[in-house]
Amino acid sequence: MDESADATKVEWREWGDAAFEEAESEDNPLLLSLVTRWSRRCREMDEGAYADPRVAANLNEEFVPVRADADRHPRVRERYNMGGFPSTVFLTPSGAHIAGATYLDTDGFRQVIERVHRVWEDKGADAARVPRALRDAEPPAGEVTAEIERLVAGQLDEKFDSDFAGWGSSEKFPLPDTVEFALKRERYQATQTLDALERNLRADSGAFGRFAHGRDWSDPQREYLLETNAALLRAYSHAYLVTGDDSYESIASDLVDYLTGTLWTGDAFGNAELAEAGARTPVDDTAFAAGNARAADALAWYAAYADDDTARRYAERALDFLDTLVEDGTVVHFDDPSSESGLLADHAAATRAYATAAQVLDREYLSRAEAVASDAIDRLQSESGAFDDGPRAGVGLLEKPLHPIDDNALFANALVDLRYLADDPAYREAAADAVGAFAGAAERMGVQVAGYATAASRLVTRPLTIELGASAGSDLHRAAVRLADHEKVVVPDAPGVDADTARVVTAHATREGAETPAELADLVQELL
Repeated sequence: MDESADATKVEWREWGDAAFEEAESEDNPLLLSLVTRWSRRCREMDEGAYADPRVAANLNEEFVPVRADADRHPRVRERYNMGGFPSTVFLTPSGAHIAGATYLDTDGFRQVIERVHRVWEDKGADAARVPRALRDAEPPAGEVTAEIERLVAGQLDEKFDSDFAGWGSSEKFPLPDTVEFALKRERYQATQTLDALERNLRADSGAFGRFAHGRDWSDPQREYLLETNAALLRAYSHAYLVTGDDSYESIASDLVDYLTGTLWTGDAFGNAELAEAGARTPVDDTAFAAGNARAADALAWYAAYADDDTARRYAERALDFLDTLVEDGTVVHFDDPSSESGLLADHAAATRAYATAAQVLDREYLSRAEAVASDAIDRLQSESGAFDDGPRAGVGLLEKPLHPIDDNALFANALVDLRYLADDPAYREAAADAVGAFAGAAERMGVQVAGYATAASRLVTRPLTIELGASAGSDLHRAAVRLADHEKVVVPDAPGVDADTARVVTAHATREGAETPAELADLVQELL
C-alpha cells in the first residue's frame, strides 16, 4: 500500500471481497481512495483531510474506507477514476457510484461527507449510478474504411493550437500516439508539438512531465512516469527517422539516459519518479509489465535508428524481465503474489514489444509475441470484436465489461505487425474485428485516439513491408529498418526470400531481388 497512508488516521481496508462484505453487512457506503505512489496531491490529502481526527472518525464510523493503488489495480482505476489522483469516490455496497471528486481539502471533504451521508440516509442503494461507459456494454460497431483515418486526420487541423502547438485549448498533454500519427499526415504539427514539449515539459534530467495545466504549456506537472517517457522516446525516435533532424536524436538519447540511469532498478524499469522542489524523491520501483514493454519497444527502435548499444542492451534486459511475467502466454501485471493477470493493457504492450524486437533485434522474439497475442484473443475478445480490459470478475463494478479504445488500438496495431511477421491472416482478422467494433463512433473521435486511426489505416491499406533473406543486424536489415516510414513492417529471416536479398511489398505491388542498401532504397522509392 502507499506509504503516505501512514500519515492518515483513517482505518483503511484493502480493495477486495472483505471490504464489500463489511459494507453489505453493516449497510454502510464505502469510501474509495484511489491513489498513486507518484502523485503529490495524494500525499497532500493524506497529510491534510485524512489526517484530520474529525474527518477520520466520521469515515471510520459511518463508512467503510478502502484504499487502492491505481497503478496496481488498473481495472479499479478505469471504473472509478474521477479525472485525477487522488480520486475520492463514495460507493454503495454493490460498488456503484454515489458521488466522487479528486483532491479535497479538509473543509471541502467535510461538506462532501455530510452530503453523501444525507443522500445515503434518504435514498440508500437507490442513490447508485453506474458510469455510462459501463452501462453501454458494447461499443458502436461499423465498417473499417479509409474514412476513419480521414476523420481523425481532420481533427488534427481542427484541434491544433497554432499559437502554442499541441492539440486542445486548455490543459496540454504530450499525446505521443497523436504525434506519431501526425508525423505521417501533418508533419509540421508533429514537429511543432515535439519542439513545444522539449521547451516546456522537459526537466534538466531529460525526463518529461505528465502534462501542463496551461494552454501555453505553462505550469507543468512535475511527475515523471515510465509510460509517458517511454512513449515519448518512441515518438522522438520516429521523428528522427522521418525528418533526419539530429535534435530529435539528441532528445531521445537523453531520454535513454534518464530511463537507464534513474528508472532502472537493476532488474527492470521502475514505475515513476516524483521530483519535489529542490530535491528528487525515490523512484517508485514497482516494475509493471506494460511499462517495461513500452520501454523495451521504444529502446529497440531508438537502438535500430541510432545504432546505440546501450539502448539495445537495456531493451533486451527489459524483455528478459518481461519474460518472467509471462506464463503460457498470460501476462502478470507485476511481480507480486497479489497481482492480477490477463489484462489487455499488459498483453497489448507486451505483444507490440515482442513484435518490435522480432523486427529489429532477433526474429526469435516472434514466438513470444504470438503466444501473448493468442492468449489475449482467446481470453479477452468479446462477441463484438472489441477486447475487454481484463477478466469479467471481481467485486464492485469489475464484473462489468469495459473496452478501452486506446488499449484496443495498441493491440490492433501489434496484431497488424504480427500478421506480416508470422504470415498469418488470423491476426489481421482479430485486429479488424477490434477496430470495427468502434467504427460506428468514428465521427465523434478526437485526436486523443489517433492510435486507433493508425490501426484503421494499416488495416485498410497494407503497410509497407520489407521481407529480408537476411538476419537482424545485417547491413540490409539496418537499411530496411531506417527507411523513413515508421508504420512499416520489417521481416528478417523471412521464409521464401532468397538469401541476402530483400523483397518490398506494398498494397499494390511486389518487387524483389535487392542485394544492397542502395538497391533496397531504389526499390522502395520506385513503389512509393
